[in-house]
Amino acid sequence: MTEAKNDVLARAADHVLMSARVLERRRFEHLFGAGAAADVVAALVPYRNPDGGFGNALEPDCRAPGSQPVTTMGALSILDEAGVAEGELVEGMCDYFASVSAADGGAPFVHPSARGYPMAPWWQIPDDYVGSLIPTATVAGLLHKNGVEHPWLAPAADFCWRTIDALTDTHPYEVLACLSFLDHAPDRDRARRAAERLGETVRTRRLVRITGDEPVPDGYAPGEVKHPHDYAPRPDSLARQWFSDAELESGLDGLLAEQGADGGWPVRWRIWNPVIAYEWSGWVTIEALSVLTAYGRLS
Repeated sequence: MTEAKNDVLARAADHVLMSARVLERRRFEHLFGAGAAADVVAALVPYRNPDGGFGNALEPDCRAPGSQPVTTMGALSILDEAGVAEGELVEGMCDYFASVSAADGGAPFVHPSARGYPMAPWWQIPDDYVGSLIPTATVAGLLHKNGVEHPWLAPAADFCWRTIDALTDTHPYEVLACLSFLDHAPDRDRARRAAERLGETVRTRRLVRITGDEPVPDGYAPGEVKHPHDYAPRPDSLARQWFSDAELESGLDGLLAEQGADGGWPVRWRIWNPVIAYEWSGWVTIEALSVLTAYGRLS
């Protein structure tokens, strides 16, 4: 068993060396080798802009150089992964979110500064400047997790609670953002109740792949239907209670089997530009390995 586990990591390491960006190389080295968190930060900083946000195709589906909420969200998640979500970099991110948030307290999914630049078809600039749970809830949850205090957080958290409580319909990526917030919100009783309602929606709407015959939501690629471990990437996630042990283990078996001949994991969403298959490959491979590690599937 140990040899099999080590083989998974060895093949993934080869994939990262062959295909991944420098940033994902440093992330992989830090998580699964002897790499330092400072090296991750050094590889991340070039994507930063003077306004404190991040752009420059850090998030491969948006090629705009300017800062974007979702791209800055991704930068914060990398700092959290490395255990260094603190200090001047995070303060600058919070200042950026404060500068672009809508009147409702939330940050938009796509900021209009991306207009005119290449980006994925689903990166649509909305007609109305309103907040979105995807960046706002994810970032607020990570700030709570890391004990970060900033004036932006309170109105952002209020936006998240109001919007989550009012949800009657949703989609997988919005659910993932909600879970980031609920897993770390200080009001644990309220978070557990909200997560229970959200889980009922996920099961009722069949937004999780259990049997394999779940419908693919409009606008999504077939591989984008989420598995139990996507919603609960760690055993302590509130979403873990949505699924039986058998459902979760079956999904983890499938995740392990998805490792390709090149050692990486496939990008599940639409490849709208050939370069993103490479730029996302290291990212999704690290995510897969992190989930497998959290559930004891890797040494």
